[in-house]
Amino acid sequence: MSVDRVATSAQTAFFLSQIQHAGNALDKVQEQIASTKNANTYAGFGDKAQVLTATIAANARNDAYTNATKFAVTQTDLQDTQLSSLSSLAASLKKAVSDAVANNDGTTLMTQAKSIFDQAAAILNSKDANGDYIYSGGKTDVPPVSVSTLAGLVPLAGAAQAFANGDLQKSVQVADGVTVSYSMTASDVATGLMQALKDVADFDAGGTGNFNAASTLSSAQNTFLSNSISQIATVYTDLNATAASNGYVSNRLTDAQTQQVSQNTLYKKFTSDIQDTDMAEAATRLSLNQTQLQAALQVTAGLHQLSLLNYLPISGQ
Repeated sequence: MSVDRVATSAQTAFFLSQIQHAGNALDKVQEQIASTKNANTYAGFGDKAQVLTATIAANARNDAYTNATKFAVTQTDLQDTQLSSLSSLAASLKKAVSDAVANNDGTTLMTQAKSIFDQAAAILNSKDANGDYIYSGGKTDVPPVSVSTLAGLVPLAGAAQAFANGDLQKSVQVADGVTVSYSMTASDVATGLMQALKDVADFDAGGTGNFNAASTLSSAQNTFLSNSISQIATVYTDLNATAASNGYVSNRLTDAQTQQVSQNTLYKKFTSDIQDTDMAEAATRLSLNQTQLQAALQVTAGLHQLSLLNYLPISGQ
């Protein structure tokens, strides 16, 4: 009679499957700890894969909105500074005309007017960080103000002809379905200021003009300048209103940036909750899986060492 092992083939197969299961579980948790990710493929996230991919896509869109909004905020901030400068130039023109009337002396008026034109044209023909004209209205490679000197305004039928900008208004998408227009054109911003300067230059070039020689204003000069003060005051008010409108847009963009940061934080946390390994929980599973694998190995090894001889009485005992 043969003495067989206690373990059967079925038992052996069962415990080998337990060893394989415990080994696979241990490998998985070790990989999660090493990579800090719960899985390396979307399939590994099971029923959460669709939610994960949708969240990642939404965050990518939000990042694109953030970058575009950042550029728009930079431009509106620059426009705010420049519009304030244009408003100050209108105030300077008003003061120059008022001083000429008050002092009954126009000899410095045209020098000041020429300086104001040069500064205004430089602002309106300024460029952004990409080298595009800010107030171009889409004609980014064409200077919006085509006249280079105050005297160049005189031959024109109106100040509007001094502008070469287009009509395109730049806009930026700050969120799904939300678009904000933020750009301005030179003609929209400064036609009033250029017309006021042209009127002064036109009168100076006329038969009753020549302010440079007017140490004492003539009646015609005094009347013209006195009437111009209210016109220039309106230009100043309009420029301030334009600056306020730009400020409103800037505030909208800033609010959008705040929302974008909040969305980014939310998306990253949601993604992390699905993707990233919980190290404390993984360490607990690692210990448990190691224990399970060790137990399965020990039981399997013990069964293969046992036979009926282990249970037979020893002679003489």
